[in-house]
Amino acid sequence: MLSEIEIERYARHIVLPELGGVGQQKLKAAKVLVIGAGGLGSPVLQYLAAAGVGTIGIVDDDIVSLSNLQRQVIHDTDRVGQPKTDSAASAIGRINPHVTVIEHTVRLTEENAADIVSGYDLVADGCDNFETRYLTAGTCERLEKPLVTAAVGRFDGTLTTLKPFAHDSDGKALPRYTDVFPEKPPAGVIPSCAEAGILGALTGVLGSMQALEVIKEITGIGDGLAGRLILFDARAMRFETIRYRRAKED
Repeated sequence: MLSEIEIERYARHIVLPELGGVGQQKLKAAKVLVIGAGGLGSPVLQYLAAAGVGTIGIVDDDIVSLSNLQRQVIHDTDRVGQPKTDSAASAIGRINPHVTVIEHTVRLTEENAADIVSGYDLVADGCDNFETRYLTAGTCERLEKPLVTAAVGRFDGTLTTLKPFAHDSDGKALPRYTDVFPEKPPAGVIPSCAEAGILGALTGVLGSMQALEVIKEITGIGDGLAGRLILFDARAMRFETIRYRRAKED
């Protein structure tokens, strides 16, 4: 149930007929794992906390550095040198004291991924490397956890939702991560943010959209992005949508 204080806090959600009190209670009951407390993770964490997601887990083994602050807006100058999980948890506490935060100050690996992911209803992946993206996607598929995944580079970004354990309205299995990104690029082929640079506000756009898709998945509002990949070009301020399908049935 929602307390009187929570009803006031989430009043603008509750008056939405598509969400209402029932949807807000779904958010309160939800457990969401956010992988990466960086450029994408920052707005994801902020908006999920503000929306009233009851339990938020954060996976990140890095510390806050000065060069992060141009885009990782959940952190601030006073937090430089601190673990990102601690910094983000502190910020979430200031945003919404009703949210429970679980810190996983580790890198996601083959050894710990299943144990961590299994404790949550849904995963939002905002990591910055392909190893973790493919690991996360495979783990979520095996554990049947919806995954909202985003990626950014320089001036461009992508966003999609993965539920390969579910089926569409025609009874066809929904696609996997490898159906849209078939092969992991060789190490060193795609430069890191430190090498290529990145427009800070770009991560805010994609991360906010990622949080929106998480909220939609939890509450059942609208159409999700399973089978659709959004491409965003910040320089042209252009969005495109590509549909993709399951390559083959099991």
